[in-house]
Amino acid sequence: MAAMPGVKLTLASETLAIVPGQTFRVGIFLQHEKGWHTYWRQPGIVGVPTSMEWKLPPGFKAGPLEYPEPEATKMFQIRAQGYERDVLLQAQIQAPANLQPGMRVTIAGQATWMACGNTCHPGSTQLSLTLPVAAQAEPDPMWQPAFVKERAAYARQSDAWTATAEEKGLNVTLVLRPASKKARAFNPADKSTRVIFFTEDGWINSDQDQTVTLAQDGSLVIHLVRAEVFLGKGTPSKLLGVVQREGGWHTDGSLRSISVQPELRR
Repeated sequence: MAAMPGVKLTLASETLAIVPGQTFRVGIFLQHEKGWHTYWRQPGIVGVPTSMEWKLPPGFKAGPLEYPEPEATKMFQIRAQGYERDVLLQAQIQAPANLQPGMRVTIAGQATWMACGNTCHPGSTQLSLTLPVAAQAEPDPMWQPAFVKERAAYARQSDAWTATAEEKGLNVTLVLRPASKKARAFNPADKSTRVIFFTEDGWINSDQDQTVTLAQDGSLVIHLVRAEVFLGKGTPSKLLGVVQREGGWHTDGSLRSISVQPELRR
C-alpha cells in the first residue's frame, strides 16, 4: 500500500495464486480521503487519468487498465470526470505456460495519478504483490467481491436504445431512442431523473452545461457543447461517450451507464 496526499493505493489480485498459461486479474485499489478525487481514463478538460506502467516477469503480458463508470467531479470549480468513491481499476494478465507450481512471482508496476481536493497533487509510486504459482487458483475472499462489483459497474452498449448525433458549430445534439421493450421509459413527471454524458475522447467540453429534454416519442435529447481545444488525432467521425442514468437504462433497473458511439452528422 502507498499513502499519498488524498489517496491510498493498493495492488490486489482477484485470485490467491497464478495458474500456468491462464489469465488472472489484478487491480489498483484507490481509497480517497473525504473531499478528494482522482480521474477517469478521460478526465475532461482538466485532470490526469490514473495509469499503470507494468513491470512484469518474462513471458507475462498485461491487458489495458479497465475503468468502471465515472462520476461527475470538480477540480475546484471546473467540472471533470473522475472518482470520489473508492475505486478498483483492474487489468487482465496472461501468465506463461512454463511456470511451475511452487514458484512465487512478483507483479509490479509504476502507478501515476492526480489527486485533487483543496489542492491538486500529481503522484507516482511503485506497487507490487507476490503470488504463488499453483495448478488451481481460488478466489481471494477479501478482494474478489470488489473485482466482481466493479465489473458490474462497467459502461456497456445496449440494444434497448439507439443513438444519433448531430453537430452544428460548437453545439452537439445526442438523441437516445428506445428500441425495445427492455428500455426503461422516461416519466415526464419525474423531475429527479439525472442523466449525464461523459466524453470518451475529449471532443465534448466537460465543464459546459448539459441540457436534457424529453421528446414526445419518448426519446431523450441531450444538448452538449464541443470543446474548443481537442488533443486527439484529427476530427472524430463518431461521438464517443458514456451516458449515465440514475435507476438504470433497462426496465429491470440494470445498466446505469451505456456506451454510445453514433456517427456525428455535420
